[in-house]
Amino acid sequence: MKLDSMQGSPRVRISQQVIDVAFSKQVTARVHRTQASKLDVIYGLIGEYCFAEWFFGEWTTHSNVDTRGRIDFLDVIEIKTSAFPFSSALNLLVREDYARVRRPKVYVQTIINTPKAQYSEVEEGLECILAGFAFRDEVDRAPLKDFGAKQGYKGGYQCRFIKISDLHPVDDLRTLIQLS
Repeated sequence: MKLDSMQGSPRVRISQQVIDVAFSKQVTARVHRTQASKLDVIYGLIGEYCFAEWFFGEWTTHSNVDTRGRIDFLDVIEIKTSAFPFSSALNLLVREDYARVRRPKVYVQTIINTPKAQYSEVEEGLECILAGFAFRDEVDRAPLKDFGAKQGYKGGYQCRFIKISDLHPVDDLRTLIQLS
């Protein structure tokens, strides 16, 4: 994967190797909940790998299968990934039921920058943008809304949401984690 920090937020180019590994792990990483698209699990795995590449300098030792049901990184950082054309109007979304059960110190929002919202592919070269992070208490205080499904109907669950433009820069996360 190739790292790129243009335009404020770090960006990681998605390699074919990351895509292949994500597809190979999707069955063991899948959780039983409502999914917005058939690629939700794949996108989630890719978001974790891209964060690992940026934060640790490599992604291959991260086992998202071992973290199933647990916090993604260091028992502190939970990765939330969405796949949409990048816009500062997007939100960090945390399902209300999920936020009650999993209690990380921070949530990091990654966006797989797709060419259009109704995108049903995963291609080498797409960018994963590390859009920012929020502390758990900020998520707990965030408003609730049913954002619906990509297909246009109600999602059937409420999400806590914070605009990406209101998130803390992920570069600050490195300093915070070193201090704790």
